[in-house]
Amino acid sequence: MERSPYYLEQKQIQEFLPHRQPFLLVDRILDISGPGSLDDEDTKSKIGIKVIGQKNVTVNEPFFQGHFPEYPIMPGVLIIEAMAQVASFSMYPKMIKRVRSEKENFQCALVGVDGARFRVPVTPGDVLRFETEVTACRTAIWTFKCKTFVEGKLVAEANLMANLSSSQKRIF
Repeated sequence: MERSPYYLEQKQIQEFLPHRQPFLLVDRILDISGPGSLDDEDTKSKIGIKVIGQKNVTVNEPFFQGHFPEYPIMPGVLIIEAMAQVASFSMYPKMIKRVRSEKENFQCALVGVDGARFRVPVTPGDVLRFETEVTACRTAIWTFKCKTFVEGKLVAEANLMANLSSSQKRIF
């Protein structure tokens, strides 16, 4: 099976996202796809962009030390954060050249969460597959339908709203 041109490993992920351990919650971006050109400036053409990401949940995750030591479960709020990090890669094709040239800095701020549901606990050893889709774009405010799966089973879902923007000045 051929890899997507948007298959991204840690180096490319860290080049784009400002997050670092322990809050970098994405190990790989498996694919970015969608209608039309992914790197044009037209915001309306971004509706329908899909991003697939992955996180390998290990017993060494720092959050397992306190949540909960006897029965470690990944906190739901971190699953939401991971979905938001994956969703932000909807802007990757458009922004990465600018970020690499250091002329602009990509910024993503989660501004809303609706309909969050956690259906199955996420535990050490699980491999999370995140699937996100752009459902609306209004200038810098984007909305996403996000789902998280383990072995094909839905474990979490939410509708997220984020401010995705760029700045001429690097703040990170």
